[in-house]
Amino acid sequence: MILVFAAVLVWAAGWWLNTRLAAGQGRTARLLPPFVFGLTLLLVWELLVRGLAVPGVILPAPSAIGARLTGSGEVLWDDFVQTFVLGALTGYAIGCGSAFLVAILADRSRFFRAGILPVGNFVAALPIIGMAPIFVMWFGFGWQSKAAVVAVMCFFPMLVNTVQGFASTDRMQEDLMRTYAASPRQRLLKLRLPAAAPFIFNGLKICTTLALIGAIVAEFFGSPTYGMGFRISTEVGRLALDMVWAVIAVAALAGAGFYGAVALLERAATFWHPSQRG
Repeated sequence: MILVFAAVLVWAAGWWLNTRLAAGQGRTARLLPPFVFGLTLLLVWELLVRGLAVPGVILPAPSAIGARLTGSGEVLWDDFVQTFVLGALTGYAIGCGSAFLVAILADRSRFFRAGILPVGNFVAALPIIGMAPIFVMWFGFGWQSKAAVVAVMCFFPMLVNTVQGFASTDRMQEDLMRTYAASPRQRLLKLRLPAAAPFIFNGLKICTTLALIGAIVAEFFGSPTYGMGFRISTEVGRLALDMVWAVIAVAALAGAGFYGAVALLERAATFWHPSQRG
């Protein structure tokens, strides 16, 4: 009970400190509260698990997960490369890149746009659990099938956002470009793409989370003897929950880093936009 009482005190102290930090101004007020909250959550988790004597097969302590992370670095790295680098990143590049090209074609043809967007909305609603086994049968058990699942998952969110971005172009600016006898290519590069940039990056950020989720779930239906999804399904069967949580931690860090990289790229590319200046 002492550890449980200590967990309550840690939570109250973290809440009090975060309240004071969030009331401040500047960069410190933006960066420190998430760090303090995460640290507080880990400490409370550790104290509650130990104070209540929770079995490791139910919920391992953060210290046990950290020990597994440091002790299984080589295995986790191989899983990371298989799932994230080969499956998620490759599928992300293929899906988002092809969606961008199709969006340019859809922007030029009203008939094509009216036909593909309803199909895109329908395909985007298909469950990944139903698609993954089919792609594994088509492309095999290697990373290619995972990349195909990720590409399909990323294609239509990226397509819808890009088409919507092109449609947000100001009509008066469009008429002005035509008045100056601008070619379709000049209107695309100098007007429509800059206007659609926030929508495009919004689609890219949405797809960062979809890519990793799709690659991991696809590995549940067949993969080589490594990969994050394979590791999770295997270690759950062995009741090694500390390894499962270690894989989840690696996936969370990879997804957060991927999203952050795209967000930084957005800030650098659209620094002129009011949302970035604010």
